[in-house]
Amino acid sequence: MLTVVQAYDRAPIEAIATDDAAALEAKLQAAETVFRDRDNWLKPHERIAILRKLAELLSAKRDHFARQIAREGGKPLTDAIIETTRAIDGVHNAADELRNFAGREIPMGLTPAAAGRWAFTTREPIGIVAAISAFNHPLNLIVHQVAPAIATGCPVIIKPASTTPLCCRDFVALVHEAGLPEAWCQMFLPESNELAEKLVTDRRVAFLSFIGSAKVGWSLHAKLAHGARSALEHGGAAPAIVDRSADLERIIEPLVKGGYYHAGQVCVSTQRIYVHEEIADAFTERLVARVAKLRTGDPALKETEVGPLILPREADRVASWIDEAVKGGAKLALGGKRLSETTLEPAVLLDPAADAKVSQLEVFGPLVCVYRYSKLDEAIARANSLNVAFQASVFAQDIDVALHAAERLDASAVMVNDPTAFRTDWMPFAGRKESGYGTGGIPYTMRDMTQEKMILLNRR
Repeated sequence: MLTVVQAYDRAPIEAIATDDAAALEAKLQAAETVFRDRDNWLKPHERIAILRKLAELLSAKRDHFARQIAREGGKPLTDAIIETTRAIDGVHNAADELRNFAGREIPMGLTPAAAGRWAFTTREPIGIVAAISAFNHPLNLIVHQVAPAIATGCPVIIKPASTTPLCCRDFVALVHEAGLPEAWCQMFLPESNELAEKLVTDRRVAFLSFIGSAKVGWSLHAKLAHGARSALEHGGAAPAIVDRSADLERIIEPLVKGGYYHAGQVCVSTQRIYVHEEIADAFTERLVARVAKLRTGDPALKETEVGPLILPREADRVASWIDEAVKGGAKLALGGKRLSETTLEPAVLLDPAADAKVSQLEVFGPLVCVYRYSKLDEAIARANSLNVAFQASVFAQDIDVALHAAERLDASAVMVNDPTAFRTDWMPFAGRKESGYGTGGIPYTMRDMTQEKMILLNRR
């Protein structure tokens, strides 16, 4: 049994059963059986109907899921409601995508040898999907992995984070209530990490969808069965450049949201802010004043803006990194105090050393670091200096500066006058370098979960 606790006060919520090796084998066999029975694959219109019904059921339980997210994951209730709304839209997104999800014509007759032929491709489901999810969006990330699998006709076995399994369990129950046979979508809560690896590396698994730490993701990627594909979504240390032309009255709010949303526990959370030296003092004064007003505490309360970290050891880690940076010469402008076992006061560090952990590694906590720069290309070089790269931002009213930075920042997406954490679920979402592999976003995941087959007709 696994006891699930509230992230904020560690109070027990519920104990749920875990799966052993026999349960894993049963789930894999069930998934393989339905996928091999091609004559009984669900038709696109049936999958659309199931997804539409699922969205309807999910909408009816919006408040339940929002409370569940706040309790087990620690996300403030206001943001948890937004996550649930996004999840509902994500299910619709997967259904909508099927209307235009198709193969393509391959041109023939371009050489004499190809004359008299007609060729086109179709899209087929790749096979069994093993999905490993993360705690920080315990409903919406499950939707990102499960809804595309349902839409494309892939059986999916989904393993939630052990800290936040309740949203996944309740969502999978709704999937079945919506009409999808159980073998097509199964939750797997292993009793050990070894069993999770056994799922991923099983020869019957055709696709791994992994959201979590880079260390674990790249290790699993290296152990996949031959021919299996993967999509990895890890983290970064997202940079934002603030040019001297930036409108300070307009940029503080998005930067604070980007840095402290879900206590910074977001893979594209704004972490490193590079500010032109001409406006650095004015910027810092405004930033610190706004962060000081953030309401930190119980995520179940509507007024809370910053909740807890997921585990006490994560709060220990972030606090130790802040202390290390201060000892190395950084100035702690605000915050960093321990408010509870899992809660830290939102912090702002000024000019940490380049080799400090907070400058090199993903903090995944309620902290942003502010650095001064004098030349734009210097700031870009510092932003690009790490082995991780995901989304980045530039704040500027000067369009030449904005485009110069957007063109040169090493990132999969550059937001101009928006925070690094901005995302819609239909846009491409991808890490570069060590930050990931493949492209997320529901339509893009659907493409990855299918493979093209060409059919050629000789008309001569």
